[in-house]
Amino acid sequence: MKIRSDILRVYQAVHTWGGICAGMLLFIGFFGGALTMFKAPLERWVSAPVVPVQALAPAQVDKVVAGVLAQYPAAREEFTLHVARDEHTPAPVSWQAGESGHEVDFGLVRWQATLDADGRLAVTQQQPSLLAELIDMLHRTGGIPGTLGEEYLGIYVMGVAGLLYFLALVSGVILLLPTLVKDFFALRPGKNRKRFWLDAHNILGITSLPFHIVISITVVVFAFHDQFYDGLRGIVYRDQPMFSPPAIGATPRDATKLLPASELVRRVQQQAPGFEVTELLYMGVESPRPIVRAAVASPRHLVQAAETGFVIVQPYSGAILSTSMLPGQGNTWSALVAPFFALHFGSYGGMTVRWLYFAFGLAGAALFYTGNLLWIEKRRKNQLKNGPLPAQPRRTLHIAAATVGVCLGSVAGIGACLVAAKWLHAFGAHANSAYLTVYYTVFLACVAWAFVRGAARAGSELLGACALAAAAIPATSLAAAFMPALGMWTHTSPATLGVDGTALLLAAAFAWAATRAARRARNGAADSVWSAAAAPAVVAPEPARQVGT
Repeated sequence: MKIRSDILRVYQAVHTWGGICAGMLLFIGFFGGALTMFKAPLERWVSAPVVPVQALAPAQVDKVVAGVLAQYPAAREEFTLHVARDEHTPAPVSWQAGESGHEVDFGLVRWQATLDADGRLAVTQQQPSLLAELIDMLHRTGGIPGTLGEEYLGIYVMGVAGLLYFLALVSGVILLLPTLVKDFFALRPGKNRKRFWLDAHNILGITSLPFHIVISITVVVFAFHDQFYDGLRGIVYRDQPMFSPPAIGATPRDATKLLPASELVRRVQQQAPGFEVTELLYMGVESPRPIVRAAVASPRHLVQAAETGFVIVQPYSGAILSTSMLPGQGNTWSALVAPFFALHFGSYGGMTVRWLYFAFGLAGAALFYTGNLLWIEKRRKNQLKNGPLPAQPRRTLHIAAATVGVCLGSVAGIGACLVAAKWLHAFGAHANSAYLTVYYTVFLACVAWAFVRGAARAGSELLGACALAAAAIPATSLAAAFMPALGMWTHTSPATLGVDGTALLLAAAFAWAATRAARRARNGAADSVWSAAAAPAVVAPEPARQVGT
């Protein structure tokens, strides 16, 4: 297939600049997004064992609910009944003070209730670890601080990055069309390292193209969903409500007359056969509009949330109020929207799809990293035969340093937060208040290091730092197991051991990459930005270039 060269140059410019402008933000988004595939295991890994997980009979759970509502008025506003329980949800009932908003509240305090050995209500106060929420926030915002209205500023920036990302994908496919048959899956190792990395970049991009198209579109939708809703209200729905809230009753309700939780679970299961009820969120039980939002999970269905769909129930009568967020039972609008959520979150297909999304997420981060490396290498000034070593443009050196510092700094920062979660506990502090400090200190230190040392040297050194941060995760678990006096903990469930095992594999991968980057800096072409021999004291200004170069 032939495409005119002038058209190809335009698409090359769109692909290059779209990728460069959005690449570093999208690297953070994809790396954080890959980790959020296992948000629950991460929460379990960092959560201290407060009370042992013990099974309670349905009547005992109802006794806990009644006791909490009678003694703790704050719980009547909102509380959660955990039907499925593990290390980070050991008690059947939990609640918190205040309303939950869009921003992560790192000072969050929660209460949890269960029964003690004598069958009496036992309530403890805790600060749940919000590490997984921090990673999710970085994934959604790219780490950009600040808010705009009630939303993170970074979410809107990521929406724009998602749009550039979509344009870069389309233009990249058009660029590959003339040589797609010949070059597809042609990974050509040899002396031409630029050719090898371009082949690797193309293979990653083409093999995961459907995944990337879905992510790019859904990022834009998530960033600007309020604006989309406002547009639909003005154009489509006009005077009709988009969502039908439950009817308001005539009088406030008496919480002592709630249906037993086991009965609500039974009715939800009747409505959603094949789904597992994981939790019941009670809201406004004494208000004129009491509701319970039942979370239901099934690996065989596309659901709207990260892991579950929802059924809305009236907690006094047990009437099903809404199934619009239950697969196959919603209206046309829900049927259109639900796949977008499910395809973005990977909330279908069980663990197989989660591991697949994890691999795609890491591959996507590598795609942006290699894309920047290729663009930077392409713009280098080549040494003429027997001529002096050319001075590389200042702008190219700066983008190279920023790419290395921002991308690897985000990886090292997240790893440091994971390790800090347990070690701060050992020294009597809670990690929630320190997460942001730890992350941005490590992140900004890596960026500064990249600019001070130069991209070539910093590349291998920061990859080494990432390897150390990842290796420190299982090392911390081992320290907790063999030195219990430290006051840390080691969970032994398969999910939490999986966190240690995956971190160990990532540490090995980063160490291997650090070795390769060091070798490239030491033995590569001296006129390359990625050579440690380059790093000239005086750099040349960027010459004017044509479109697409």
